[in-house]
Amino acid sequence: MKTRNHREAPALGSCPSEINGKGTSEPAKNKLKGIRGKLVGIFHVPDGRPEKTPKNKDCKQEESKPITVDKIRELIDDKRLFEAGQHLLMLEKEPYDETSEERKGVDQSEIKELYDFLKHEALGIIKTSIRIALTNPELLQNTVRAIAEQVKEDERDALEKVPGKVLSSRPRKWKEDWKKTIQECVADRMQVPSFDGVEGLSAAAHSFLHMGKTMKDDLITVVQHIKPHYSKDFHVCCIYAECYYQCFSSQLEAIAQFELGSRDNTLLLTWVQNIYPNEIKKHPVLEKELEEANLGSLLPSRQIKHLEETYLINESESLKRCLARCLEMEVTRWTQGREPEKLDGHFHSELPIDAIQAVYGGQKRAKDITPDLGKQISPLLLAEFLTFLQSYKKELERFIKENRQHRYFEANVIANINNCLSFRTHTEDSTTPGLEDVKQQIFTVLSDIQSAGFDVLLQGLFQELQPLFKKFTQKTWLSCTDIMNEILASTSHHLSTFQTLKESFRQAIMEKIHLHLVREHISRLVKKKVSLKSAEQQNNLSKVIQNNASILHTFCTENGSKAKWLAPVLPSLAEIIKLQDTNAIMVEVGGLASKYPDISKKHLAAILYFKGNLSSSDSKSILSVLDIRLSVVLPPTPLFSTIKPS
Repeated sequence: MKTRNHREAPALGSCPSEINGKGTSEPAKNKLKGIRGKLVGIFHVPDGRPEKTPKNKDCKQEESKPITVDKIRELIDDKRLFEAGQHLLMLEKEPYDETSEERKGVDQSEIKELYDFLKHEALGIIKTSIRIALTNPELLQNTVRAIAEQVKEDERDALEKVPGKVLSSRPRKWKEDWKKTIQECVADRMQVPSFDGVEGLSAAAHSFLHMGKTMKDDLITVVQHIKPHYSKDFHVCCIYAECYYQCFSSQLEAIAQFELGSRDNTLLLTWVQNIYPNEIKKHPVLEKELEEANLGSLLPSRQIKHLEETYLINESESLKRCLARCLEMEVTRWTQGREPEKLDGHFHSELPIDAIQAVYGGQKRAKDITPDLGKQISPLLLAEFLTFLQSYKKELERFIKENRQHRYFEANVIANINNCLSFRTHTEDSTTPGLEDVKQQIFTVLSDIQSAGFDVLLQGLFQELQPLFKKFTQKTWLSCTDIMNEILASTSHHLSTFQTLKESFRQAIMEKIHLHLVREHISRLVKKKVSLKSAEQQNNLSKVIQNNASILHTFCTENGSKAKWLAPVLPSLAEIIKLQDTNAIMVEVGGLASKYPDISKKHLAAILYFKGNLSSSDSKSILSVLDIRLSVVLPPTPLFSTIKPS
């Protein structure tokens, strides 16, 4: 109830005269002004914005409360896992009722059920990471964030104890279960699909080809599309790499226990020793990540060694069969009644191409797996190549013996001589150390083939020349001036046969002809027992020999012979016959013996027999020169040792 002298206090913001100071004494005005200043200081908003009503304690608690269990379940169903996880953490951290040891309003079993549901959904998505990383990266990112938050909470729990917290609720092993899920994911991805054999592969080959390709492709996806969603502390690339490695390695180790076929053994060894270390571990996208993972070999060294030993045996046997087939086809072609093909004007055979490609292929395949395996296989392949050439030589000798009347006999012989060049070049190019003995055996076989071929081709010529050379012994030497021209004309007629030989062999066969002509000329000299008493007669004979030597040497060199070592022998013999001074003869004999150390005293005595005016003592002195062998230059081929003096 209001009293007579009491007035109701005016509301803030009204302007009664008392407040404004109108009709009020000065001291009262100052007092009211101070009160108003205090009130403005309390309620004034400095930036002019409307003042906000402070929230009371109850209102603040209401806002920070988590959403309901059902709402969290809906978020999980909608795959909004990160958001659901956040609310679930808030719910988990609500204080406990001290009397019931339960969270106010939420049963502990409900929280566990929600966590189980969240983990089930999150790990289900992780299990399909390889696929959804490309098709739904947002979902993967949300899931990874949810897992990362739970992992942090587990780690935080390991470092501190939260008062009032049920001891069994943490840790919830999120990271351990995440790793297990990746293992399951990898196992599913590496599962080999059903195989019907239509690709021409064995089941084993299909298996590790699938796993190898899956490992490579999936790890690239991990690095490019999954790694960006994870923090570094997850080491996600290492985890995936280790899982793929363990899965692939264990499967290959199991496969390697069995006796594999040649092709499977090669393919497995190629994957383990070449493709995995070079195309997976050193892939531009994967190299850095896999270095951190520090992955080992796919197989233990003992199994790799066994695979390599089996591989070497298989390759050697394969080459042997291949070379045998090549030779069989070549031998068949020799008797088919067709002239060999020509290549650049030379008779040509496919045998060297096929055989060398087979050897080269075996070498390259091994080297492509590892350089060391390439070194290991070299001696084995070269040994098989030697065996093949030995068989080739036998087959050619049989052909020469049994088919001389064959229409294309000489053409086939020439083609086989030409083959030797390719075989020799291939052997010379083999640089593997420690194989010199085998290489020398190969060169010997090739030389034998070449010599056998030359003998066949030259047999007719040499038979034709034999009666012409006999004329040297049937007539006096001074009447034999035209015989050498006949010999060379007959030789020239046969040279056209050799035009289909390759250049190096044309030169070689011409040198063989050159040697034969010189040797036969010497043979006729040492076999003709003629004693010329006068120096003039000896001089005339010397001129005939000199002339023959000049004509012969010019003919042979013009037709390709490079046998310059034969040039001095006939002129030197002519000079011995011509010279009359014993000391000069001894000097000439010394020069001759230094160039042709196989000359014997019988050969020299037969030449000295022409010198009818030479005393017995002088003859002995000249012959004694051969007892002194100082510096000797060995000729490439024996000369005098193949000539029998009469």
